[in-house]
Amino acid sequence: MKKRWLLLFASAVLLLGACSSKDNEGTGKMDDKVSKDNPSGDLAPLEKKVKVVIAEDGAASGAGFYIAKEKGYFEDYNIEVEFAQFANSDEMLPALASGDVDIAGGVSTASFFNAIAQGIDVKIIADKGHNVPGKSYFSFVIGNQMKDEIKDYKDFKGKRIGVSSKNSIDEYIYWEMLKHAGLTNDDVEFVLLGDFGSMLGAIENGSIDAALQIEPLIAQGIENGFHVRFGDTTDYAPESQIAMVLGSPQFMSEEKNVSLRFMTAYLKGVRDYNDAFIKGEGKEEVIDIMTKHTSLKDPALWEKVFVTGLDPDGKMFLDDVVKQYNSYKENGAIDGDVDFDKAVDTSMTEKAVEILGEYKK
Repeated sequence: MKKRWLLLFASAVLLLGACSSKDNEGTGKMDDKVSKDNPSGDLAPLEKKVKVVIAEDGAASGAGFYIAKEKGYFEDYNIEVEFAQFANSDEMLPALASGDVDIAGGVSTASFFNAIAQGIDVKIIADKGHNVPGKSYFSFVIGNQMKDEIKDYKDFKGKRIGVSSKNSIDEYIYWEMLKHAGLTNDDVEFVLLGDFGSMLGAIENGSIDAALQIEPLIAQGIENGFHVRFGDTTDYAPESQIAMVLGSPQFMSEEKNVSLRFMTAYLKGVRDYNDAFIKGEGKEEVIDIMTKHTSLKDPALWEKVFVTGLDPDGKMFLDDVVKQYNSYKENGAIDGDVDFDKAVDTSMTEKAVEILGEYKK
């Protein structure tokens, strides 16, 4: 217990230091003038170094943050980024709303929308994870013993399907698959498994027939002969918004010179990521960065995984976000209402795209 309190105290000191570093970047006029003579080639650096705290736990969807840090894009604007880890979103969201954390990643769940409905003020600002058509990083796999039995989605009837959580993007995708297959909840056996790692053993030993799995465990399971990939999530949920970049209200409205530069650097990192994995340009360098910051340390496996989709202009499937929210609400999992006009603020992302120009695909 004593050790835990010491860790919490150290985290508080870190976060307070980060807040004070932005004291001089307040509500004054936003400087968005562009000059090729600036270190960044566009916006001028901040007059004083500013620390921005990002709640990020090494997820692959944080690629834009990692690449921008390692390639000096944040540094060009005199921004220092600090990664802070939280045990769960229940701890992270209040810290974000209070401004102790500036930026975080949010996954679509009923609890996330419940927090906003109950007064936690955070801003949804950019894409942080969607499926690439035909190469979904979040998709179904089936056991090897099922290859001759499950050939179409309707063949899931009567099967045991592992899903990692309820009232979440996981269950939402599961629901969308059932509708696509013409099945109902009564036609299949929903098996709640606490984590994606446990699905590998469960599917190998036959205790489940299929699972909604995520990369890199999909590729690792294929490599080890545990399962095979089945179909693609974009077959039935082509625009599922899985994760979003979130900003604190203070960071977005009171520290605009910082947030604009942060988002411009972030999009530069995301564009390098797309150059690497979509166009094949600079791939070795980007893989080196990803192995440094994520749990997938094998460069060869990065060549085989279906990577997280990250829009190079930060665009989200906002209609799908609302659709997910309505699904959770219809399921009785949300108390209260979310005002999406207030919760969504893409202004800095859009301004950053104006400065950089739209990405050429």
